[in-house]
Amino acid sequence: MTQLGLPDDIQACLFDLDGVVTKTAVVHAAAWKETFDAFLRDFDGDQGRPFDAAADYDEYVDGRPRADGVRAFLDSRGIHLPEGTPDDPPDARTVHGLGNRKNDLLLEKIRTGGVEAYDGTLRYLEAVRAAGLRTAIVSSSANCRDVLRAVDAEHFFDVRVDGVVAAERNLPGKPHPDTFLAAARDLGVEASRAAVFEDALAGMDAGRAGGFGYVVGLDRVGQSDALYAHGASVVVKDLAELGGKQ
Repeated sequence: MTQLGLPDDIQACLFDLDGVVTKTAVVHAAAWKETFDAFLRDFDGDQGRPFDAAADYDEYVDGRPRADGVRAFLDSRGIHLPEGTPDDPPDARTVHGLGNRKNDLLLEKIRTGGVEAYDGTLRYLEAVRAAGLRTAIVSSSANCRDVLRAVDAEHFFDVRVDGVVAAERNLPGKPHPDTFLAAARDLGVEASRAAVFEDALAGMDAGRAGGFGYVVGLDRVGQSDALYAHGASVVVKDLAELGGKQ
């Protein structure tokens, strides 16, 4: 293992954004809860069981493209809505309408509460770059670039494969490995020579399915066992635990 805590043959590091680089997972969870709780009250009245910002978030929406998260959660409640279109207004009772409502709430929360980065991740990124490894940010978020700029971290990454790029290339999102595989190809590195850094179970599944050389799970919410079960090679609470001190 190298001083970065990675196998010797790793040439590139592929980082998820929310919950790995930035402390936005809790903001996403809050926006999803507000969106789904309002919908469930309207759909089921007081009989609707509220969205669980921990269990439901981790199981159905964390790490997935927005529309996939809407479908997965609604399916878990036996609810099926029309797809609609990506241009649906946020009050439309469609998959895309709910997704757009969540995004509006997210952007409002980001604007009012700001975005923070994990210091341990920023230090680790500095060490990764200093060691000459190539880097990519891989996120389902269409707001990835804005968030990176908000924490002055865009310069850490050679390649960005986010929700915008995935839509342009018609790449399925996590738990499929396609976005991570695209990032590795853009970096000119074989998947077996790339390490994936994720906090979501869907991201672990993507790392395992893609045949990546190493999959690092970030346990921000006490789900270490689940991260290992979904394919993590190692689980840490902060990337500082892997090493990479300058």
